[in-house]
Amino acid sequence: MSGLYYEEFTVGETIEHGKRRTISEADNQRFCDMTMNQQPLHLDADFAADTQFGERLVNGIYTMALAVGLSIPDTTDGTIVANLSYDDVEHPAPVFHGDTIYAQSTVTDKRETSDGNRGVVTMHVEAFKVEDDGEDTLVCSFDRTVLSLKRDAEPT
Repeated sequence: MSGLYYEEFTVGETIEHGKRRTISEADNQRFCDMTMNQQPLHLDADFAADTQFGERLVNGIYTMALAVGLSIPDTTDGTIVANLSYDDVEHPAPVFHGDTIYAQSTVTDKRETSDGNRGVVTMHVEAFKVEDDGEDTLVCSFDRTVLSLKRDAEPT
């Protein structure tokens, strides 16, 4: 277990997640198939060529889900009771096949539950696309709120 217990989160702390993933065409296709999202902008190269982007876009919900997945080992792996919400989702820049994504989470709030056995933690998660010039691009951001275990809390 590598996640953090409630007591280990510090408001204002930014956690840099070391894992990265290069998104393939197959990743995007499988995600669209699994979620039954047949938006041609994600799947049809000819259609996408005639858009302002000039090529297919990676599904934004996949980008968000990838950011969550990249963050889990450093934040909530084995220490979470539940995800409570995802709020204020933004996609400020497109993601294309072949882009490499990494993420970071900044703890923005935390509070104990009324029973004192768990805690609610909110993190602002940001996903970035690696750029050749070193000026990486923010491609997705959102607030993730979780119900976290406390290290020595009594079972509920």
